Amino acid sequence: MNKLEKLKELFEPVFSECDVVLYEMKWINDRDHTLQIAIMKKDGSMDLDTCADVSEKISAILDAEDPIEGEYTLEVCSPGAEREIRDLNELLNMTGSYVYIRLNKPFRKMTELTGEITGTENGVIKLQYRDKAAVRTAEFPLEDVEFARMAVRL
Repeated sequence: MNKLEKLKELFEPVFSECDVVLYEMKWINDRDHTLQIAIMKKDGSMDLDTCADVSEKISAILDAEDPIEGEYTLEVCSPGAEREIRDLNELLNMTGSYVYIRLNKPFRKMTELTGEITGTENGVIKLQYRDKAAVRTAEFPLEDVEFARMAVRL
């Protein structure tokens, strides 16, 4: 088990207690040697109070256990408004979400679409998107999705 896996195991009770999901934990080897922990609520949202609460509880564990040698900075944060959707199967349960999708097969000569998922059925995603002034609907199978991330609606 590597060091990050050990830390994840050590912090799991905090994630559970605070009702958050670990999105990513990584070392950022900047000048401060930062342990970055990205978390989110189960609905994909996050707020500053929850980040602060998780940060305080993890800091207490790090102070008590001292599992990291040398100096470092702890950063507990949200994965961001445009977080990557790593498990593409999540798309099938994201009706109402605004997303950016890159396809591996063109839909109407487009391989990139940004819009709202309006439904899914039998592994087919229905996405409402804007094409200049017109609102259109794209339908494509999940297996045609190469990459997806949350998008910000402007």
